[in-house]
Amino acid sequence: MEALGRELPVERLIVDPGVLASFSHDDAEWAPVGRAAVCVRARSEAEVQHVVRTCAELRTAVVPRGAGTGLSGGANAVGGCVILDLSQMNRIVEIDPDNLLAVVQPGAINGDVKAAVAAYGLWYPPDPASAASSTIGGNVATNAGGLCCLKYGVTRDYILGLRAVVGGPVAYGEAVRLGL
Repeated sequence: MEALGRELPVERLIVDPGVLASFSHDDAEWAPVGRAAVCVRARSEAEVQHVVRTCAELRTAVVPRGAGTGLSGGANAVGGCVILDLSQMNRIVEIDPDNLLAVVQPGAINGDVKAAVAAYGLWYPPDPASAASSTIGGNVATNAGGLCCLKYGVTRDYILGLRAVVGGPVAYGEAVRLGL
């Protein structure tokens, strides 16, 4: 935790066992949950990069999470990991109705994105049951669908590009752009 705290405000780090436990799992009651060492509530790409670089140096697993509404166990902690909470990175950065494009941060709520594009007469079809509280980042991670997916497709069908922080051995903590 000391290494993470070098470039992060102390209020971004959660170590209280009770609070940490609430960030350590999603809604998949059947999936195993480990005990995380710390949760970082990132607010910027630079903070995400710092967490990924630091964890790579310390050989510590990073488990990203958004709202924790998933049913797959994908946001569940593994022993000693760092939970990377992206829910505070929740801005809708841009809506370009002429090009049918929205740029959002991973913590943006699906329902908020739907409402924002609706103001331009547009519709964002992916509608998981948790749309009112699930995050776009989590929807991307699980390829969320919902009742409209048979006709209109799932989340991957609406992603033109994304920016991600690489956790692989070539460039730990580097931000890359994929797609448009």
